[in-house]
This record gives sequence, structure tokens and C-alpha cells, in this order.
Amino acid sequence: MPVADAAPIPLGLIESLRSARRICVFSGAGMSAESGVPTFRDALTGLWERFDAERLATPEAFHRDPSLVWGWYEWRRMKMRLAQPHAGHRALAGLERRAAQLTVITQNVDDLHERAGNTNVLHLHGSLEATRCVRCAAPFALPADIPQEPEGGRRIEPPRCASCGGRVRPGVVWFGESLPMPILQPAHDAAAACDVWITVGTSGLVYPAAELPLVAARAGATLVQINPLPTPLDAHYDHVLSGTAAQCLPELFAQERDRASLQPGRS
Repeated sequence: MPVADAAPIPLGLIESLRSARRICVFSGAGMSAESGVPTFRDALTGLWERFDAERLATPEAFHRDPSLVWGWYEWRRMKMRLAQPHAGHRALAGLERRAAQLTVITQNVDDLHERAGNTNVLHLHGSLEATRCVRCAAPFALPADIPQEPEGGRRIEPPRCASCGGRVRPGVVWFGESLPMPILQPAHDAAAACDVWITVGTSGLVYPAAELPLVAARAGATLVQINPLPTPLDAHYDHVLSGTAAQCLPELFAQERDRASLQPGRS
């Protein structure tokens, strides 16, 4: 869908963005889905269609059938590495080069933000690349090449830790696990200090991540929601843009850049 089909950009939003010194972008599954990264809501095929995706993403599932869970995450890692950043990712990277401070807080476990060029990225739910030992938590380096996994899926025995021999697990936050405080606290701090908060590609209903926009609102930030469909939290946002990340972000930041060029200086 072309950018022209997305919602018009209010002038007040452009001015808020132009004058902001600290910007937070909160991204979710919809942002990565535009690059072709499967979401938990997508229908699974082959071996995976016999399983509920949410039941593959638990510590209990890994303990019960580690080769099934590791195989699924290797398939997901292949999909992630084959995907490429889209125009919305690239627009965020361009804004980071111009803004005084831009923090990306993401619920996604891929590295598309980093590959697009963003450097200040907080992964609330971990990363498919940050694997570690389930027993001693020692990090494990994955091969640099793209996994070659069949679309129908397969079981793969997890690698073993070189330090203690324990199984290596995906470096993601599974259902039933707490978000890591070394990530959640900086995200909370960034929300409390930002001038503009942009939620994109997520309904933002799952706590404790759902608390972050409220933290930004209490601190007086301008709140922006970007999503192709209405969300239950739209009424709490100052601006709601109906469209996808790849539609709205390039247009929003292009207009901010053009406005800034006419009125130099960021207050």
C-alpha cells in the first residue's frame, strides 16, 4: 500500500516531533511482519501446525521436548535472517542520525532495527541471536550463516554449553518469564524522559510493557499511535495514524525533516 493511502500527518504532530529532544519508538510484531517475519498469530504449517505457537514458547516446552523447541526457533531465526528492513525501519535510522536522542524499545526478537542502522535499541523480549546455556547462563555464539531449515520444520537437538555441558536455549523471554530488569529499567527511564512517544505495530496491551506509554504520558510526552487497525488504547494517544510502519514513518519523518529545514534548530 503506498504512503499516500496512510492517514494524513497533523501539523501539530510534526511540530512536536521537530521540537523534541528525546524520542522513544515502541515497536511490536506488526513492524517486523511487514518485512516478512512470521508472528505468533500466523498460521503454522508442516510439523509446526500440530502445535500452538504459544506452547512452544515456554520453559516447560523446552524441558519437555528441547529438540522440537530448538528446531522451531532455528526456523524462526532463518525467517528473521532472510527478512530485510523496510522503509519504516530505514526512516527510524534516518531520524536517529538527526535527533538529539532516539531510543527504540522493541518487543521484537529480530535484529531488523539494528540492520537498518539504529544503534540505541532495547529488546524487551530478548533476541533470537542472544542464546545462552539453560544451566549456567553462559552465552553461546551461533553460526554466522543463515540456517537452512525446511518449511515443514524439523526437530534439532540444541547445542551444548562448552562450560558446563548444559543445553543452549534461545535468548528470548518465554511466556511465564519476567522481562529482564537490565532492559526494562532503561526502557522505563527513557519513557519517563522522552518528549515524544511513538507506538508502532502493536496494540500495547501486554504488561509490563503496556505501562511504558503511560509512563511517557505522565511525564508530559506527546503520544503517537501508528497501526493499520484501531486499538483499545487509541483514546489515550494524542495522535493516531491509521497505516503501517512502512507507510507512516517515512512520511512523518520526511515532513519533520522538511519542516526543520525551513526553521533551523531543535529547541
